[in-house]
Amino acid sequence: MGPVAEAAGPEVVTEPEPPAGRVGVVLVSHSREVAAATAALARALVGTGDPAPAAAAGGLPDGGVGTSAELVRRAVAEADQGKGVVVLCDMGSAVLTVKALLTEGTLGAADVRIADAPFVEGAVTALVTASAGGDMAAVLAATDDARTYRKL
Repeated sequence: MGPVAEAAGPEVVTEPEPPAGRVGVVLVSHSREVAAATAALARALVGTGDPAPAAAAGGLPDGGVGTSAELVRRAVAEADQGKGVVVLCDMGSAVLTVKALLTEGTLGAADVRIADAPFVEGAVTALVTASAGGDMAAVLAATDDARTYRKL
């Protein structure tokens, strides 16, 4: 008797693991242009071709100046990769709107936090840290550093 050939089984195809999510960043401003430009600046300063998600929620749906709960909800959903979302607000009703949404529990993401940081500097430090794989605590710590960064 000669050698017995083993029957080949079905080829096993393994799906690639989805990339690990990162902390997302949402920028809430009274101005659509300010939010979008700040997000663009933060992405540009990340220094890699793969920045963490950053979404802008600026102005009102009609393009006017103000804060929109609807746009904030959309931005959080866009930025959420399952690792939490850090929200930076410019002032006043932007902060109040996000706080109200957090109280209502209508933001959808499991972990959404407001950063107490200057808008531009906080956005850059948050996105750089999130892009490097920092967790929620690291991203919030980076925004805290941005709040105390002295220029002179």
